[in-house]
Amino acid sequence: MRRKFMLQWESHTFGKFHYKFFRDVSSDVFYILQLAYDSTSYYSANNLNVFLMGERASGKTMVINLAVLRWIKGEMWQNMISYVVHLTSHEINQMTNSSLAELIAKDWPDGQAPIADILSDPKKLLFILEDLDNIRFELNVNESALCSNSTQKVPIPVLLVSLLKRKMAPGCWFLISSRPTRGNNVKSFLKEVDCCTTLQLSKEKREIYFNSFFKDRQRASAALQLVHEDEILVGLCRVAILCWITCTVLKRQMDKGRDFQLCCQTPTDLHAHFLADALTSEAGLTANQYHLGLLKRLCLLAAGGLFLSTLNFSGEDLRCVGFTEADVSVLQAANILLPSSTHKDRYKFIHLNVQEFCTAIAFLMAVPNYLIPSGSREYKEKREQYSDFNQVFTFIFGLLNANRRKILETSFGYQLPMVDSFKWYSVGYMKYLDRDPEKLTHHMPLFYCLYENREEEFVKTIVDALMEVTVYLRSDKDMMVSLYCLDYCCHLRTLKLSVQHIFQNKEPLIRPTASQMKSLVYWREICSLFYTMESLWELHIFDNDLNGISERILSKALEHSSCKLRTLKLSYVSTASGFEDLLKALARNRSLTYLSINCTSISLNMFSLLHDILHEPTCQISHLRIHRPTRWLTPGIPTLWEAKAGRSPEVRRSRQPDQHGETSSLLKMQNYPSMVARACNPSYSGGSGRRIT
Repeated sequence: MRRKFMLQWESHTFGKFHYKFFRDVSSDVFYILQLAYDSTSYYSANNLNVFLMGERASGKTMVINLAVLRWIKGEMWQNMISYVVHLTSHEINQMTNSSLAELIAKDWPDGQAPIADILSDPKKLLFILEDLDNIRFELNVNESALCSNSTQKVPIPVLLVSLLKRKMAPGCWFLISSRPTRGNNVKSFLKEVDCCTTLQLSKEKREIYFNSFFKDRQRASAALQLVHEDEILVGLCRVAILCWITCTVLKRQMDKGRDFQLCCQTPTDLHAHFLADALTSEAGLTANQYHLGLLKRLCLLAAGGLFLSTLNFSGEDLRCVGFTEADVSVLQAANILLPSSTHKDRYKFIHLNVQEFCTAIAFLMAVPNYLIPSGSREYKEKREQYSDFNQVFTFIFGLLNANRRKILETSFGYQLPMVDSFKWYSVGYMKYLDRDPEKLTHHMPLFYCLYENREEEFVKTIVDALMEVTVYLRSDKDMMVSLYCLDYCCHLRTLKLSVQHIFQNKEPLIRPTASQMKSLVYWREICSLFYTMESLWELHIFDNDLNGISERILSKALEHSSCKLRTLKLSYVSTASGFEDLLKALARNRSLTYLSINCTSISLNMFSLLHDILHEPTCQISHLRIHRPTRWLTPGIPTLWEAKAGRSPEVRRSRQPDQHGETSSLLKMQNYPSMVARACNPSYSGGSGRRIT
């Protein structure tokens, strides 16, 4: 283990501070790892699995390496763990059949491991399984197929499941890393007694990182302020490697005396500066020509890799696009291409974002399509399968901004030839979509592209045709980006809005936290559009989970005297007040004439509320539509509703399947308030007589 893990630490690629930072800020994780495998501690349990969860490049492998090195030095797991068996998904994916004995011996010289001694006390044996989500086969092995014989060769899925379910080596420990996933492999083995810890750079840890990098509190504070003012940059700096790229670029701009707050506003800016600074360290015409050639070959490699789902490149791949050994050394020294941590004798971009950025440049350079040899491999691991080009297109739109593009064009003395063509195509395509709006079913990917561009006239031209917009909001970042783009939608008539996970189960106990306040401020700005956008007539709110404060903010916006909405549709909406605040606000809206409530739990209280708002003198609702899938109705209401509605001669019911495959009722009536009142109270005999068509 010492030989295997120390080899990865011989060169400090990102500077010694980077590793010291991880060692320091991961102390809480090491504390959990220490106690988890101590059978006398509260954290421990029989047959324990410890899950280390984190997104791409969040530091899972680094934490595992540090933990093993601490064990090697005797700083952790003393008298607890005697043997470590380290497995990666890449190794497992290459295997077909194996025995437990062979698995344990794979890292020993000549495979000579003391198997009997190791298995004599499994409670001192730790299996480390990296990247469970990347294993190519499902681990849904039948219980009867499991094996307990450590020398018997069995298919790898059987061997792994036998170990994870402790049919083999009962009492052993597991440390498992994975990205957050809905896959069955993680769910199948995450037990209630297991430990699960998530890696992410919090705001406090980012501050530590910036202070460690700059070694100057004033510079670090200025850089952090720039990052914290933009949710996109905050998201970028939740990953340590991208945090390093950000700090590196900002420091270079400060050293050059430039206004970094002006020239480093977006990820496009940061990646353009990073590439330009890394590749153009030498001066002179010859150097410029060499570095431009280097950039073109790099972009060719990046694009070829993404189109053919290849993130780890062989030496043959590099040679095929024209790289020499000297070129690769230059790219390694510049921290652009690095040896792969999972694939032996292969290279990969420092981060997928850098490969995506180089692919965006390739689009605008019009580099030829190139089939790299590794792209023709039949089998591709899950993590190499690339199909979502949204980030690539976001970077393309960023480079359509003249100031951002200038960073590269000035550094390399080269004009990107496809910029005007791409602009022309984008505007034409939006006009085409305007004629057939069903082809653009939601607008968040487009909005992220436009936010990255931020060239005012171009953004206006793109969104000018939009009359209907659908946005899914799942984070502060989504709200910030949507606000920017919606402000330019001058002809918007219909807004379809979904808010998920932002306010769900986040009711402040006493007062909102700083994070909750930020979300509420964005939400208030979005809700203000309902009365500041004069063209907006129709609002659909669907798949929403609103807490008390966010519901009140929405209610205030809907009852605002300047709100010109005529139609409001609520579908699958959950509110803290059970719609009381929302419906009361609608009673005070003087322009709203159409209300639709779809697939929301219907209660007696809601009928009563509907009755009350329809009696309000300010209420202008003349058309009420209720979609009522049976499984969503509150127990007891279906019978009452059918009985009262069925006996009323004023009701005409048309049945039709809705978008969720349920049968809905479109109720049109002449004296609806009276009917609602009778449904809630059979002894009711009055009625307002209002005609509702």
